Amino acid sequence: MMAKFSRRDVVKAGSFAIGAAAAGPALVAAAKAFAQETQWKPEAGASLRIMRWNRFVAAEGDNFNAMVDAFSKANNVKITVDNLNFEDLRAKAAVAANIGAGPDIVWSIHADDHLYPQALLDVSDIAKYLGDTYGGWYPVAKQYGMHGSVWKSIPVSISGALLCYRRSHLQKAGFETIPDNMPDFLKLMQNMKKNGTPGGLPLGNASGDGNTWAYWLVWAFGGKMVNENNEVVINSDETVAALEYVKQLAETFVPGTASWNDASNNKAYLADECSLTANSISIYTAAKAQGMNDLADDTYYSLYPIGPVGKPTEFQADLPVMIFNHTKAPEAAKAFVAFMMSRPQYDKMIEAGSGFLSHTLRDFENNPVWGTDLKLEPFRDVASRTLTFAYAGTLGYAASAVVADFVMLNMLAEVATGAKTPKDAAAEAQRRAERYYNI
Repeated sequence: MMAKFSRRDVVKAGSFAIGAAAAGPALVAAAKAFAQETQWKPEAGASLRIMRWNRFVAAEGDNFNAMVDAFSKANNVKITVDNLNFEDLRAKAAVAANIGAGPDIVWSIHADDHLYPQALLDVSDIAKYLGDTYGGWYPVAKQYGMHGSVWKSIPVSISGALLCYRRSHLQKAGFETIPDNMPDFLKLMQNMKKNGTPGGLPLGNASGDGNTWAYWLVWAFGGKMVNENNEVVINSDETVAALEYVKQLAETFVPGTASWNDASNNKAYLADECSLTANSISIYTAAKAQGMNDLADDTYYSLYPIGPVGKPTEFQADLPVMIFNHTKAPEAAKAFVAFMMSRPQYDKMIEAGSGFLSHTLRDFENNPVWGTDLKLEPFRDVASRTLTFAYAGTLGYAASAVVADFVMLNMLAEVATGAKTPKDAAAEAQRRAERYYNI
C-alpha cells in the first residue's frame, strides 16, 4: 500500500515572518515599479499581518511567500503571514471581526465578508481598478464581493472541487468516463465498491470538498435552501428525493467518511484507500510531488453529473481577500491586495496553483497553465459555471451563516449515517436555516 499523505503533509502549518521564501531581483524590481505607479501608498512604518489558508499546492505557497517578500522589500512594510486550516481560519477571522483587533488581511473561503461586512474596509476602489484593467469580473465574482454597490472583499479565485478519480478503477467498473446522469453515477459507485475500489465523499464538516458536493447534489434534484424571495424551502419533495439518492450513494462509500474534513479524502486517495472523491487539483499535484507517478498518471478530473433538473448545478468555493477596518495601515493593505492581483503576479499565482486557483477576471482565461496539462482543463471554467451557495436567493448574512453552520452538508450526513430519515433530515435543515433567515 502506498505511503499516506494529506494536504497537511504537503505543507506544514504555522506562522512566519518574511524571509521564508526570498523574492528574486526581478520580482523585487516588479514590486518597486508597481509601488511607483499605484494609487495606494503604504503608510510610513506600516506593518501587516496576513491570515490565509494552508496552501494545498506547494508551488502556490512558495509563490505567495516570494510575492509577499517582494512587496515587503519594495515598500518597507513588515509582513507576517499565518497559515491555518479553513475551519480555524474562519473562526479566528470571525473573532477578529467581533473584537476589532487581529490580522489586517484575511484570505478566506466562501463569502465570509457577508457575515461581518461592518468590520471590513470598503475595497470598491481596488475592485474597480482590477475590473477596468483586466477585462471585467465574472458575474459570480461580483455576487460574492459586492454588498449592494459596495465591494467588501476581492474574490481572488474560485477554487474548483471536481470529481477526482482513478481511471483504471473506473474502467474496471464498466465506465470510460464519469457518467453524465445520476442513475449511472450511482451504478458506477456501486460497481467500484463491488470491485474493492470504493469511492468516498466527505460527510464531516469540510468547508471546501464537503459543501461542494452537498450543494451540487441537492440542487441537481431541484432542491434548494431558499427560493428567489429568500424564503427557506429546503424541506421539499425535491430535497427528499435527493436524500433518498444520498442514502443509496453513501452505502458505496469507503468507511470513515462521516468524519472526513478537507484533508481526509486527500489522505485516503493518496493511500490508495479511495478511488473517487470530490477534490481540487491538490490530490494530483501532491501525487506528482511525492513521486507517485503511477497514481498521478491514473488520476483524472470530471465535472459533475447532471440531475433531474437537466442543467449543471455546480458549486465551487470562492476564495476572497478581506481587509479589516481596524487595520492601522489601510493604504498598505490595499496596495498589497492590488499588487497580488496585478499582472504578472496574478498570472504567476494561477500557474503556481496548477489548477487549484481559477481566475475571476476575464483577461486571465487564456493563462498558459490551462494548456500545459489536459487534466487541468476542467478547472479552467469553474468561475463561469458555478452558482453561489445562496442559490436561488441572494448572498447575505443568512446564506453565509447557513453554509458556515454546515446546514446542507449535515443534512446529507444525517441520512447517509442513518441518523435520520430523509424527511426528518429535511425538516431539521428547514428549522436550522430558518433561524438565520427569519431573524
